[in-house]
Amino acid sequence: MAHLLVVESWVGSMSRLLPRAIGEGGHEFTFVTRDLHHYLRGAGSAGPHPLLAARNIITADTNDMDELLPHLERLHAVLAFDGVVSSCDYYLPAVARIADRLGLPGPTVEAIEGACRKDLTRRVLAEAGVPGPRFALCADTAQAAAAAREIGYPLVVKPVDLCAGMLVREVRDERELELACRALAEFPVNARGQDRTPSVLVEELLTGPEVSVETVSFGGVMGVVGVTDKSIGGAPAFIETGHMFPAGIAPESEGGAVDTAVAAVKALGLDRVVCHTEIKLTPGGPKVVEVNPRPAGNRITELVRHVTGIDLAAACVDVALGRTPDLTPRPTGVHSAAIAFLLPDTTGTLTGIQGADEVRAQPGVVELTLAEPGRAVRAATSNNEYLGHIMTADTRGSGAREAAERLIARLHPTYEEGPAEEGPPEEGSAEECSVEPSAVPA
Repeated sequence: MAHLLVVESWVGSMSRLLPRAIGEGGHEFTFVTRDLHHYLRGAGSAGPHPLLAARNIITADTNDMDELLPHLERLHAVLAFDGVVSSCDYYLPAVARIADRLGLPGPTVEAIEGACRKDLTRRVLAEAGVPGPRFALCADTAQAAAAAREIGYPLVVKPVDLCAGMLVREVRDERELELACRALAEFPVNARGQDRTPSVLVEELLTGPEVSVETVSFGGVMGVVGVTDKSIGGAPAFIETGHMFPAGIAPESEGGAVDTAVAAVKALGLDRVVCHTEIKLTPGGPKVVEVNPRPAGNRITELVRHVTGIDLAAACVDVALGRTPDLTPRPTGVHSAAIAFLLPDTTGTLTGIQGADEVRAQPGVVELTLAEPGRAVRAATSNNEYLGHIMTADTRGSGAREAAERLIARLHPTYEEGPAEEGPPEEGSAEECSVEPSAVPA
């Protein structure tokens, strides 16, 4: 039995999958957090959050590495950790530093920091010749305007250190650019209390279908698990409205996406890590959107598991323990699996979602998860505002996406209108909904 250290987490999907994978692997874990109430609030109606089933729960300031590292070093001498993990993007650099300090398996600090900071990713990949958009890192609006004139409108403005599409915007002129830069300046601290880097990344707008490549690297060997395609909406924001695995794209497009993702992961020096690399299939060829050094969110890992039998959460645990992950596909009877997300289109309080009982009874439905009445909502601007999702499986072919999109259209939220909330929503709430799984069709 191994003993893992889990450092913070989202409170939804992957934070539930990781404890499951740890338990199914015959292991145990200690959970360390700066705010236990965050996870008590996120438990939902299904009972205590799985993270609270840890062998030990430690309260410590996970944002202060000068305090955290020696504290965990003392705990390690007593509890003997075998590996360290997190499902929260904001703590992946901390996990790498902890692994380095305690002599535990893991990727290098430099590699993780290079992947978690979007500007560093761009520089590393550009130097390595991995295709991506033209870009500029800007300290203020004036620099951003100068970069925009050189790159050309329309373009993309994004933070270097947020996730879930937070404050990522397409801008078409200097006025929209100014508004996007102002929104970033007005959000100086993320939802976990960490100071943000105030720089702005200005990028060429990439056009074409978007996919992600799911990989696992261990001991210098990279396993490609597959390619997921995604639907994007919500312009001028970039909101993921759905995914399907495997991607319904031509073999040559899939091969190009895989080659580009593998080159990006290698250029960043990532090893002993599960990666989720997003690629745009542009008219000029595949180009990297970003590299995420952790398993995919938005239940993509479950799409992969339903189709291939490969458990990416278990692979994440294995590589954190310094063990070769099992990436052997197994027959599941499922040819494609898809997820579609329900998005609010107004501001107010959710009073209900019509059509849920009818949709839940449809063949091929694997999961239907919906927010409960009483939730404050506003029109979606990122992946953080989902009202729920439907997951479908097709045992015959690639029809899972069509089924998911058809069924999500039958769900109709109702609202009591109210005033708009101030500021961006909390990061990670894309994973906040509880999950109601049902059996995968035979």
